[in-house]
Amino acid sequence: MKRRLISALYTSTCLVLFGASAPTLAANAAISIDNDDIAGVVTGPNGPEAGAWVIAETDELDTRMIKIVVTDDQGRFVLPDLPDSNYSIWTRAYGRVDSDSIDAKPGNANVALKLKAAPNEVEAAQIYPANYWFSLIEPPPESEFPGTGPSGNGINPGFSNQQYWMAHLKEQCHYCHQIGTKSTREVAGANKVEAWNERLKMARPEGDTTVAVHGAAFSSTMQNNMTRFGRQRGLSMFADWSNRIESGSVPAQPPRPTGHEQNVVITMWDWASEHFVHDEATSDKRDPTVNANGPVYGVDSLAANLAILDPVSHSTEIIPVPKMDGTGQLMNTLSVHNPMLDQKGRVWMTMLGGEGAEWDVCDDPNNKYASYFPNQSKLTRRISMYDPETKDITVIPVCFGTHHINWMYDDDNTVVFSGDVNAVGWLNTRVWDETKDAEKAIGWCPFVLDTNGDGEIDANREEWNQPDGITIAKGEDGKDTRIAGFPYGLNINPVDDSIWYAKHSPSVPSGLVRVERGTNAPETCKTEYWEPPKNADGTYMAWNARGVDMDSKGVAWVAFGSGQLGKFDRSMCKVKNGPNALGQQCPEGWTFYDTPGPKVAGQDYGSADWHYLTWVDLHNILGLGRDVPILPGSNSDSLLAFLPDKEEWVVLRVPYPMGFYARGLDGRVDDVKAGWKGRGLWSNYAEVPLWHQEDGFGAYSKMVQFQLRPEPLAH
Repeated sequence: MKRRLISALYTSTCLVLFGASAPTLAANAAISIDNDDIAGVVTGPNGPEAGAWVIAETDELDTRMIKIVVTDDQGRFVLPDLPDSNYSIWTRAYGRVDSDSIDAKPGNANVALKLKAAPNEVEAAQIYPANYWFSLIEPPPESEFPGTGPSGNGINPGFSNQQYWMAHLKEQCHYCHQIGTKSTREVAGANKVEAWNERLKMARPEGDTTVAVHGAAFSSTMQNNMTRFGRQRGLSMFADWSNRIESGSVPAQPPRPTGHEQNVVITMWDWASEHFVHDEATSDKRDPTVNANGPVYGVDSLAANLAILDPVSHSTEIIPVPKMDGTGQLMNTLSVHNPMLDQKGRVWMTMLGGEGAEWDVCDDPNNKYASYFPNQSKLTRRISMYDPETKDITVIPVCFGTHHINWMYDDDNTVVFSGDVNAVGWLNTRVWDETKDAEKAIGWCPFVLDTNGDGEIDANREEWNQPDGITIAKGEDGKDTRIAGFPYGLNINPVDDSIWYAKHSPSVPSGLVRVERGTNAPETCKTEYWEPPKNADGTYMAWNARGVDMDSKGVAWVAFGSGQLGKFDRSMCKVKNGPNALGQQCPEGWTFYDTPGPKVAGQDYGSADWHYLTWVDLHNILGLGRDVPILPGSNSDSLLAFLPDKEEWVVLRVPYPMGFYARGLDGRVDDVKAGWKGRGLWSNYAEVPLWHQEDGFGAYSKMVQFQLRPEPLAH
């Protein structure tokens, strides 16, 4: 039953090496289980195989379900809490060839699986995560920067150092999918430059299930991004990478799971058909018992759908998100992006694009927010809310762009949004519930730094220094300074309710934005901005900030696309405002940690991974302790948990189907009395081209639950 890529990856090797029958488990290796578990032993050429993944999958439920565990140091495993069904059981491990599958039902404690050594390094490497293959790519060396353009070295003159090249490579190429999968690293034909050039022209047809009407736009974006490198120089880099791989180059072997990593239990479900799901929501970050045992929600952000999974009944559904008038879908302009649950279990969603006329509230001088800072748009901007009790979706107009969502800890249950390059916007859900009046419920204020150092922001916007596009332009002394740039991931500090954004444009250096609303917004709003410190040569210690979350002490943890986790402790900063508070005023507040895995050739920091949002485990849901920051290893098939006290990483790898690309994650407690069984992390396969997964063409989106038991045989 194990699914394969269209190219029949591994199949021929497995058929040659394996016979039809499996070995029998020795009687003295019997393992104690319940009647809803399956247990056994994995052996290999040298005996028991530690750190091997054991995979059980079934198509007999309402949707396909897969459960994955890891063998202990004696090669033993227990697949716990399986629904009554027939399962196909098999195993996978680094340095080995996948086993044959064995049919089994819950209650079987005598499953024996046999791994054999891979015949060569190339065959072994086929199951390595994408970041290992991506590490083989060779960007232009630092000595070739700054670029001198088409008549010189072919590199974009705007790339003043190698960080700009790498930031463009990671931010633009990893944004939709992994780089390093079989689908991306291999191209057919002897002329790899031309093959890569033709690849970028490929586009899914309009109306495609996965990308809806956006196929041509994605192709155009890829073309433009390649041109920004310096087209021929960029194509040559990718062509050289593919040529070397075709000639037999392979990355180093990843380590197998050890320690905490052997205790993981992964459960996943197919959902949302072939629709792309951006990310998921399961509970309220402030109270993870909200929506216990309830549905899991995700947004198909390309075709405007709400995806729903019931993990108890193993059933799924898709609900279209309506237009402003409450009917139908608008696939050309409407996009839903990020869902979050409130304290009532309602699902709030950001919406991008839009139809309809501008909303006059946004520049109405009688509205205090518009009077302070008009924020009009040519199109109506809005958010939406799904109520699981009524099954209705309500669309609400707002005066700011929206992209991601999070909740303040105030009595008004204020929901805050990212996505407006000029302002922070929010909606008071208490007022909305009482009045259903959007104008009364929303508010916003611009990002303005207190650079004159008087402790407040000048009320006259005409007196502010203005930004130069999305960069900070130093203006006149004695004035406050408005900044701009795309605020991507956001979270709320539980200590003081301040709002924190990862400002990811420009991606070098990127930085953190902190906003206090004060007691009388917008007049009392104040903004601070913090960048990664500079090195002696003018480069930055990290770049491409995308996600930020706060721990219970008010420390910020930041996901950097450079392959780093940043820790920023504002309490260490000696300077918070004044003329020098333009980003580089607090190097003492920063600490950086390289994320696990190999580095790209020529890089001496970061990793070949790329990270999206950040999530801090405030409630010890996973079981590694409170305040553990967790990053999605978007290019490494994993979630990456960092143990601050030990400065150690725990890699929670999803080995099958390869292509687990996480943008965010969430945590939920279903039963406070059930220990590890009553809690878990949730994430999803969020790669745009779902056909890049190991399943190949026709692959479904997938929702994934991570649980951490006390030891590998717990059930």
